[in-house]
Amino acid sequence: MSALRSKAVLLAISTAFIGCYAGVSLVARPGIRLTEFSDIALCLVLLFANAGLLSNAASPDWRRNAFWMLLASGCGLWLGGQLLWTYFEVHFHQSLQDPFLGDIVFFLHTVPLLGALALHPHEARADHNLRFRHVDFLLLFSWWVYLFLFVVIPWQYVVTDAGQYAISYNWLYGVENATLVCALAFLVIQTTGAWKKIYAHLLGAASLFGVGTVLIFWAIDEGNYYPGGIHDVPLVASFVWFGAAGLIANRTCPATESSPVDPDGTSSEMPSESRWPARLAMTAALSMPVLALWSEFVSTAPPAVQRFRLIATLIAITALTSLVFLRHRLVDKDRLRLLSQSKEALANLQRIQGQYVQAEKLASLGQLVAGAAHEINNPLAAILGYSEVLAGEPATPERSRLVAEKILAQARRTKEVVGKLLSFANPPPSDRTLVDVNAIVKSAVDLRRLDLLDKKIRIEVEAEGHLPGVRGDANQLLQVFFNIISNAVDAMEEVGGGILTVRTGRDHGNVVIEISDTGPGMRDPLMVFDPFYTTKPIGKGTGLGLSICYGLVKEHKGKITCLNRAGGGATFRIELPAILALFPTRDTSTPHSAVSTRLT
Repeated sequence: MSALRSKAVLLAISTAFIGCYAGVSLVARPGIRLTEFSDIALCLVLLFANAGLLSNAASPDWRRNAFWMLLASGCGLWLGGQLLWTYFEVHFHQSLQDPFLGDIVFFLHTVPLLGALALHPHEARADHNLRFRHVDFLLLFSWWVYLFLFVVIPWQYVVTDAGQYAISYNWLYGVENATLVCALAFLVIQTTGAWKKIYAHLLGAASLFGVGTVLIFWAIDEGNYYPGGIHDVPLVASFVWFGAAGLIANRTCPATESSPVDPDGTSSEMPSESRWPARLAMTAALSMPVLALWSEFVSTAPPAVQRFRLIATLIAITALTSLVFLRHRLVDKDRLRLLSQSKEALANLQRIQGQYVQAEKLASLGQLVAGAAHEINNPLAAILGYSEVLAGEPATPERSRLVAEKILAQARRTKEVVGKLLSFANPPPSDRTLVDVNAIVKSAVDLRRLDLLDKKIRIEVEAEGHLPGVRGDANQLLQVFFNIISNAVDAMEEVGGGILTVRTGRDHGNVVIEISDTGPGMRDPLMVFDPFYTTKPIGKGTGLGLSICYGLVKEHKGKITCLNRAGGGATFRIELPAILALFPTRDTSTPHSAVSTRLT
């Protein structure tokens, strides 16, 4: 069934029901039967309104769900009062006279409707903090309860005066309904598209409801009102319209409207949303002392009424100021949370900027050393060849042979450095397979443990079982782990020993490897991945090992960081993307020769 046809059917059914009700009201005579008919029909209409509005409260957007649930709760409050009214008139056949005990329920049914409009469900916002909304609704609810206590209740319980009670109730109820109509009219003007139509339907229903209540109050004042009469038709029609508006919204499924977005990605509507509840709370809190002063010095009400209003004002001020302070505390906590997130975001941005600069430095340096290394290789090959010939020649004098052997050793060392430069500038293509990080870490630790038997250094491995697999090159990852472990062992030898801890685990879809030592720590953790940066003595380290590790980890789409521990020592953290759906087998082969030929 098309949307147009559905609307036509809904309009026809609604019109037929209202027409039947109006026909019965015109034909039937006032009496108990007409009263029972009117009460039961109104209860059914209210059930229809609740069902129509609640049919929209199952969307993934919490703001829209809260909007429709508050609208339904407003109709539900009226339904509660109407059921109480029906219970007395239908079951006990008693006519209720003013003032009625349930009048406050009928009065407060408009408050959830106003609270729903304050949510602005048509706007696309990222705010999901329900605590503010709860406090705002409590502020709105408390303020209207206070107005009812101040204006109406004194004439019901303090100084019983049915005439003054009716005047006060009708006046305040009219102001409340007018506020609802004005708020809906503002939203109709402000919105576009499907939401404009929905607000227009709600505006029509609320306006018809206001007209119906005015007619009923006028008929009561004139003495012409009776339950089920023609004066009840606009009231019944308004609730039919509320239910129809809910069903129409359910058929159209309106999307939230886009809010203006600032260049930083935040919605420009957020500040106005945060100011509206604060202004409401300020207005409500300031209005109460003004009303109390008016009652004390201007009003001609009896002293008992003035005393009651003063006490009600003091209690209400205490309650509302407590809610205002609670809201400000929640705002302060939220601002502190946002400030903390901003600091964290700034730190992450600085870290990413540093990594970007590091990558740019490595890229530019790689282009430079690639050409230089190739140029050095040609004369270096000649030096190696001539040195080997000279050192192996029997006729070479002993002194010359010793010099040739030293030249040969230094040339081989130079060739090794050139090989590392070439590996750094143009890393060999990797063979990416599914690898077991725990197995590679164990191999790297076993290799390094071979020469620790006579040293006061202990390596502890804390590996998480059932670790997800990683797609990468086993030789390259072994090279990374072995190099970092070797550097940590060298650092702990300087302080006479220590404990090296290697941990593996998972974090947010990544496999994490942490290598921590109890050595002296890094002099500058932010520079350890720079090429040729080393703290080792001259001739022992080239300063390329960690730079190569950095490049290899980046090739695996991972991240490597270094920081000093609070208790001493350094920690290297390596994060590699995990393949969560697959688990590696334990047959990962890890050639050990790659360590001895490519790392020192």
